[in-house]
Amino acid sequence: MTDTAPHQRLRDRLVALTRDLILLPSSEANPAAIRQCYEFVRNHLEGFDGVEIHDHESNGVPSLVALPAGNASPDVLMVAHLDVVDHPDPAAYRSTLQDDRIVGSGAGDMKGALAILMVLFRRFHRAHPGLSLGLAVTTDEETGGTHGVRYLIEEVGLRCGCALIPDGGSPQEITVEEKGILHVQLLTNGLPAHAARPWLGDNPIPHLTAGLDRLEKAFADLKSDTEDYWHPTCTVTGIGTENDAFNRLAAEAHATLDIRFPPPHTCESLLALVREVVGEQIQVSPIIEAAPTHLLPDPRFVDITEQIMGVRPRLARESGGSDARFLHPYGIPVLMSRPDVGNLHAPDEWISIDSMVDYYRVCESYLAQRFDVTLPPET
Repeated sequence: MTDTAPHQRLRDRLVALTRDLILLPSSEANPAAIRQCYEFVRNHLEGFDGVEIHDHESNGVPSLVALPAGNASPDVLMVAHLDVVDHPDPAAYRSTLQDDRIVGSGAGDMKGALAILMVLFRRFHRAHPGLSLGLAVTTDEETGGTHGVRYLIEEVGLRCGCALIPDGGSPQEITVEEKGILHVQLLTNGLPAHAARPWLGDNPIPHLTAGLDRLEKAFADLKSDTEDYWHPTCTVTGIGTENDAFNRLAAEAHATLDIRFPPPHTCESLLALVREVVGEQIQVSPIIEAAPTHLLPDPRFVDITEQIMGVRPRLARESGGSDARFLHPYGIPVLMSRPDVGNLHAPDEWISIDSMVDYYRVCESYLAQRFDVTLPPET
């Protein structure tokens, strides 16, 4: 057998498992597929000596936590989500192989990474039953994580020495900071009337769009010159009315905002800014509030990444958010990098296969050193 055989077997295993996961369209719009994907993952984690699988549910949202038997607070907890964004075309969930890439919805965010964690969990617990290594898999990260990681941490009381969350960064970048998140709904009321006689009513749409214009200018004043856009941003992600007629002034108009921000800004300060700028005629309701997150990576993880990748990884700041924000208030350090990915949330989302193997090796080496264990040859 050649020296490349173990590498090729690992590569094939990761590709096959990732493609099987992608095939299940586990979006919020398809709860049956979420359950099916959940059971698929659970079945892969069962049957190991010294491992207990705990099923949890909050508001109909399932989560599983695989833990060493009798150990509710493992030294390392790997964390992933199996939910993906929804695509109306079922073909988006039929992956293809294109050169070094698996292409398909959820490949990069984060079914490829989930496959890596599943293989790692099996490999370490097969070799060392009862090792203080856990795996949490949730199903609502794309919709905020309230009933997933937040529920597990804040209500179930799950804790760990550190968390490994491959939901940001890259093989050459380790995320050390994430912006805060503020999702906001705007609502303004009007007076319905026939569109042929608009003077008899009050159209709420111009009031709303004027407020949005003022918001755009206010956030433009907060811009910085940093290359990583380390300043607050405000993106209008939805706008509409309850109207379904062409010839009627709507009774209300609404919009949704996605605001991301670094310190020293806070949810409270930016909510106050939004309310001041849009004016009293527009109601402002926060939907999701999350403070900026500091991830505190283990220097040993940085060193191992350099050894395997051949280049010192950059410590990066991320504009996006992750489930790490629920661990930060409890002082839990988070290790966050991942394989090379692209076109996230698009039908042609992809993950690099070679970088999946590289990332697997980084995590494998880190866990082996942290636990001071050796692993038998791969089969």
